[in-house]
Amino acid sequence: MTYIILVAGKGTRLHPLTLNYPKSLYRLDRNTTVLKRMVQLIRKYDEKAVVVVVTGFLSDTIKKELEGVIFIHNPFYEVTNSIASLWFAKEYLNSSNVTIINGDIVMEEKLVESIVCKKTDIPKVCIDSSIKNNGDYNVEVKGDKILVMSKELDQYYGEYAGVTKLDSISSGKLKECIIEMINMGMYDQWYENALVQMIFNDDFELYYVDIKDYRWTEVDCVNDMLLAKHIHMEEHLYDTSHE
Repeated sequence: MTYIILVAGKGTRLHPLTLNYPKSLYRLDRNTTVLKRMVQLIRKYDEKAVVVVVTGFLSDTIKKELEGVIFIHNPFYEVTNSIASLWFAKEYLNSSNVTIINGDIVMEEKLVESIVCKKTDIPKVCIDSSIKNNGDYNVEVKGDKILVMSKELDQYYGEYAGVTKLDSISSGKLKECIIEMINMGMYDQWYENALVQMIFNDDFELYYVDIKDYRWTEVDCVNDMLLAKHIHMEEHLYDTSHE
């Protein structure tokens, strides 16, 4: 499968902590960053994985962190959002199975194994229905499908968890929509807003998988950083104790 990891942003909500390094390079232990952990887990459970990392802020620093991945650079990261980053990597949306991951996500290993690295025959996003308040990018559903995703929802079913999985048909449709939106000057949008456009305009059927029973976090504040480190260290200690 192809995995596109988006790490172009500056992490302004964590300033001043992220003034000198991207939040994707936040260290979970001495040798492991948020980004390196995700890539290592992907390779553990998908030996044939093609990993594409879209950089922006402090691109050279991120490139020193990883080997054997494909780097794409968004030179306009200061004035664009994730839709532009995905546009720069659009050729990799031609793959038969694509997983798009926001680069500030930390998930327990079982979640990466069971969902992130499994092939899909339908387009779907990961959501957490246990989060009913203070969600960042939220989701309303009907049955097994997404109705809308937005930062503006006051009432919602759950929070979007930063992972989108696409089959060959839906990845092609997303590519077309992103190209159209960029051509219209909508480079300040999240790429997930393209999925919403597809739902509203094209009756696109987007499904979801609920990850409420797994541990995960998006690293957006200091508490998130502590939780991310706890998820990682807890599993690391477990692995060490069973060697």
